[in-house]
Amino acid sequence: MGKKISVAIDGPAGAGKSTIARRLAGELGYRYVDTGAIYRTVAYFMDLWGVSPKDVDGVNRYIDELTIGIEYDDEGVQHMIMNGMDVTADIRTQEIGQKASLISAHAVVRDVLLDMQREMAEQYDVVMDGRDIGSVVLPKATVKIFLTASPEVRARRRYKELLEKGQKAKYEQVLKEVQQRDYQDTHREIAPLKMCRDSVKVDTSDMTFEESVAAIRKIIEEKLAK
Repeated sequence: MGKKISVAIDGPAGAGKSTIARRLAGELGYRYVDTGAIYRTVAYFMDLWGVSPKDVDGVNRYIDELTIGIEYDDEGVQHMIMNGMDVTADIRTQEIGQKASLISAHAVVRDVLLDMQREMAEQYDVVMDGRDIGSVVLPKATVKIFLTASPEVRARRRYKELLEKGQKAKYEQVLKEVQQRDYQDTHREIAPLKMCRDSVKVDTSDMTFEESVAAIRKIIEEKLAK
């Protein structure tokens, strides 16, 4: 079994990492790993137990009670399994997203999840997205992409997405949450969001989804051709 190919896509919340990474994985025949969903699962579990994401002792105490599994359906969609329950839909709220950002700052959480993520990259060709994939999880990734867009563009995309789901939302509030998430992710002490020196930056502010996918696929193919 030869060395597996790993594509690390990092970037701030709302940059389109998940949708782009999922499409690329499908086109390339790789396994898509949404690490943000893994941290959301931890945040959701702690939330059910009434543990604040800022409660270090509480998180340390309850993390051993959590078992996380990842399954894929016939279409390659990643499903998060929390202690035997599929919580894929439950973790996709703004509140859990904010709490996941805080949860991810805990060393014990990152240690528990790090091996899981690396094992997947050892077993499969992967497209893995998150905040510290290229810098911490897969520092020797075959290809590293830093995907970004302006806060305003990311907030507009998120706002539109919420409305399409039938949820009430105000653009100003969504923008505020995006900016707050950016601050949390870039200022946390452990594995903060940052662009690696060997990453290729892709700003999708003025790109359509299809243009973004094409741009990143071109980078991947050029890297693999060397």
